[in-house]
Amino acid sequence: MTLVQGVNHVAVMTDDLDRFVDFYAQVFDLPVVFTEETPAFRHAILRTGPSSWLHPAEVSGNPHGAAIPAMFDRGHLDHLALAAASPEAFQAARDRLVARGMSDGTIEDLGAFHSFWFRDPDGMRGEVTLITDPELRGIHEPRPLVAG
Repeated sequence: MTLVQGVNHVAVMTDDLDRFVDFYAQVFDLPVVFTEETPAFRHAILRTGPSSWLHPAEVSGNPHGAAIPAMFDRGHLDHLALAAASPEAFQAARDRLVARGMSDGTIEDLGAFHSFWFRDPDGMRGEVTLITDPELRGIHEPRPLVAG
């Protein structure tokens, strides 16, 4: 038996909290459930699911607010992958990100899920996934999905 039931939250540094929150709230319809400004930092919490949150924080002068572009060189957290709620939500997120110039819209068929990449306003790479096989059989066999 596993001792955990999922990821509770992901804490992310940002150079501009307002820009970060606006982007994720507008593109993914994430509700902002908490904001706070202290003398040392500002932070917010956006709900990504029934018991999961995205927790951005802005600390003046923090060198980690701007993302490092090269995959696997980004530090302890390489990228954020968000699970689409439905095939329609997957397509809506893709359309919004392409319209903003934040994604080229290429969908990869990774066997157990479909995926596309985006870059947020801080330059952090993100991924949106749509699980097609909950058992995750045949995972990570990347091949471009041909649009029909």
